[in-house]
Amino acid sequence: PFIQNGKANVYVNMLEFKAYEYRRGKAVEVRMPDMGERLDGLRTAIYEAVAETDDAMFEKYFSGEQFTPEEVILGISRGVKAGSVLPVFCGDALLLNGIDQLLNGLVWLAPPASSQKEAAQGPDGGTVEIAPDPSAEPAAVVFRTVADPFIGRLSYLRVASGKIRGDSQLVDIRTGETLRIGKTLFLRGKKQEDAPCLSAGDIGAVPKLQGVRTGDTLCSPGRRVKLAGVEYPAPTLSMAVLPRNRGEEDKAAQGILRLQEEDPTIRFRTDPETHQMVLSGLGEQHLDVIAARLKKKFGVEVALEPPRVAYRETIRKKVQVQGKYKKQTGGHGQYGDVWIEFEPCGSEALEFGERVVGGAVPRNFFPAVEKGLRDCVRHGPLAGYPVVGLRATLYDGSYHPVDSSEMSFKMAAAMAYRAGLPKADPVLLEPIGTLRCTVPDADMGAVMGEVNKRRGRVLGMEQAGRGSQTVQAEVPEAEMHDFSTFLRQATRGRGGFAFKFARYAEVPEPVARKIVGEAQKREVSGL
Repeated sequence: PFIQNGKANVYVNMLEFKAYEYRRGKAVEVRMPDMGERLDGLRTAIYEAVAETDDAMFEKYFSGEQFTPEEVILGISRGVKAGSVLPVFCGDALLLNGIDQLLNGLVWLAPPASSQKEAAQGPDGGTVEIAPDPSAEPAAVVFRTVADPFIGRLSYLRVASGKIRGDSQLVDIRTGETLRIGKTLFLRGKKQEDAPCLSAGDIGAVPKLQGVRTGDTLCSPGRRVKLAGVEYPAPTLSMAVLPRNRGEEDKAAQGILRLQEEDPTIRFRTDPETHQMVLSGLGEQHLDVIAARLKKKFGVEVALEPPRVAYRETIRKKVQVQGKYKKQTGGHGQYGDVWIEFEPCGSEALEFGERVVGGAVPRNFFPAVEKGLRDCVRHGPLAGYPVVGLRATLYDGSYHPVDSSEMSFKMAAAMAYRAGLPKADPVLLEPIGTLRCTVPDADMGAVMGEVNKRRGRVLGMEQAGRGSQTVQAEVPEAEMHDFSTFLRQATRGRGGFAFKFARYAEVPEPVARKIVGEAQKREVSGL
């Protein structure tokens, strides 16, 4: 574009080396604007790219001859096909200035579909080639799904071979189900036009294909192949979803699940420990767009906040405590008395054992004691998080031949738990994950500093191709919820990372006090 007085009304087509001015939406050829050395530099760069695509072009360029526009287009198209040339087009998306140049460029430079064969997976797992032949058996891949509350479900298809008509019978390779195509559509912006068929190379849509997901292959029952689906990036940011109006949790969940059908990069789950609905996406802006679409399409307004972390609790000391439950009423009473030894161990779940001698506690009450403890370990003494790494050994106690029951020994075990764990030096554990972050060399220092700031521990670094490095570190999960935002800003969108849970580790005391305080506030408020 040639920008003058803040406006870009003139566009220079470097392939034809002509200038066009847009008047009322129409392109009119005008004189080449005075762009100084910039125009000559662009022309030289294009000529050099054309010269590298063919020996005859190379000789002509270095002999000093000028390329014709046809030769430029032919040379650039060869480079595009080989992947050595990446053309860039500019235009005005609002006024549509320059869009016709983009469409012409696609026609001139893009290799025709008939010259390409697509690799697919055959029924035996081997690789087969699919030619874009309209007369062959049909095969298509679903690259987008739209779920509209008024229109219904709309599946966008890219047809690799054959023809798909309104009466076609196709098989979804993922599910194995046979689908009947109702009608085929071409999409012109927001308009839907009935199409007699979708032929090889076409992009169209089919409504009301139940059970079909983005990335599925639809093909003829006579030739079952699986086309390469669309690879989507993994979510990098998770936020808790809170409906602003009470009682709309189910409506919000159903709406997000419908949106998930359209956008495969969305992940949605309900955390069984925190009981929060957690929405994952590619960043803050992505999640904000999801929330806006949820309100617009399904009438549910939600707020997004950082999700609560699934902490754990454990003990560091061995203690021996008594739990005695005694209740006497006018009739049948309750009596249970246990001595339990609590100590640390390496298991995730509670380890229960007994070494009672002399029948101090009858064996038929052992299961009741164990059940009472297993119910208790769901809530730790510090902040109410599940307790792990705990071994409980019943070693003594007493009973009453009439008043003792399973319920009384279950209550006695709970009393021993509540009395003993605060004395066993309880600590808070937090989930630690392994971070692999690949960034340009120039941004490595900023990333290393941020990892240390987030209480991380760098494990090592390695080269990751030209001009970039990968740093591996262990970072607490609680510090990672907005790491994607930092990385995008620090690397100008050129960095990437993967984060995977590794283990639990003890929380530093200052951080633990803050977590316990927040948990106590939630308990008081009933959240």
